[in-house]
Amino acid sequence: LMLCGLITPSIRRHAAALLKGCRDANVSNFSHSAGRSIKTCRALVYANHGDPSKVLQLKNVDLPAIGENDVLIKLLAAPINPSDINMIQGTYAILPDLPSIGGNEGVGTVIETGKKVKSLKVGDWVIPRDAGLGTWRTEAVFAEEDVISVPNDIPLLSAATLGVNPCTAFRMLVDFEDLMPGDSIIQNAANSGVGQAVIQIAASRGINTINVVRDRPEFGQLCERLKAIGATHVIKEEALRRPEIKEVFKSCPKPKLALNGVGGKSATELLRHLQTGGSMVTYGGMSRQPVTVPVSALIFKDVKVRGFWVTQWKRDHASDGSLFGVMLDELCSLIRQGKLTAPACTQVALQDFHRALDASMQPFISSKQVLLL
Repeated sequence: LMLCGLITPSIRRHAAALLKGCRDANVSNFSHSAGRSIKTCRALVYANHGDPSKVLQLKNVDLPAIGENDVLIKLLAAPINPSDINMIQGTYAILPDLPSIGGNEGVGTVIETGKKVKSLKVGDWVIPRDAGLGTWRTEAVFAEEDVISVPNDIPLLSAATLGVNPCTAFRMLVDFEDLMPGDSIIQNAANSGVGQAVIQIAASRGINTINVVRDRPEFGQLCERLKAIGATHVIKEEALRRPEIKEVFKSCPKPKLALNGVGGKSATELLRHLQTGGSMVTYGGMSRQPVTVPVSALIFKDVKVRGFWVTQWKRDHASDGSLFGVMLDELCSLIRQGKLTAPACTQVALQDFHRALDASMQPFISSKQVLLL
């Protein structure tokens, strides 16, 4: 299902203005001299959907004039997420007008504000409120309403990766079951950005996590790394179908909540271990296989099968921006306390984007690729 119309009007307006007059990447760069001298930015642009390594081009792009309700942002860092890849491929649920700039997440600093801007000032760090802004660029002019400030005393990589995975993890832990200290959750894709955030947020609340990962040569190292950030148990996919899974439930109760980022047989196995009345929330489908729900789980255990998409949550709550702000405040508090860290990241210069793209699409990814802008 392609919901192309979900890109907001303000995002479409700014993207259209910024992309007007795209020029080849070989033309001279912008000036950084005093005054409003930044006229163009470097950006990863795609004019057609397809293989990101083939359709993305590093270009100089004209910046629009700063309106009275706009801010000029110097982007600092932006990760490459699976949704970014899917959007460029043309398979994501929302697709911006083409040509477009890649990237939906990142952090930047305000370097100029329009005269009617009230909530932001020069020097503030900001992240996008919604998908579709295009963060794989060096500078941008955004509407004040399209970004939200975050503390600039947290690590850069934490800020750059704050808006998607930690928010997804937070909402799934809060919105579907009333989890109390001592309760358990089970999740697949535990090594993903969402999975690592789930582990840490749950640990900060005294909630046990049973973390399922695919078998791999470095499983032992991965197991230790996830336990170091708060995982209660780390098991292989195959263990879900073996008698030894019973050993796990000797030290923690059956889970109230299952988080599914894989689909297919993995999701079915998560369902089998839910306690009666529990919920399975699907937020991803890395296996590209459908979720099959056993009839017995519905009849005899009355499990609830739900879905979650953080982009839709943000849009549903856009009229009450305080809820998003409160969540960011809590997440940033955990970051400051050392209880929520960014996933393992590889920092890559913008001009080396091909290397970052190739790495981000490899199996058994252990490090998130982050473009330094």
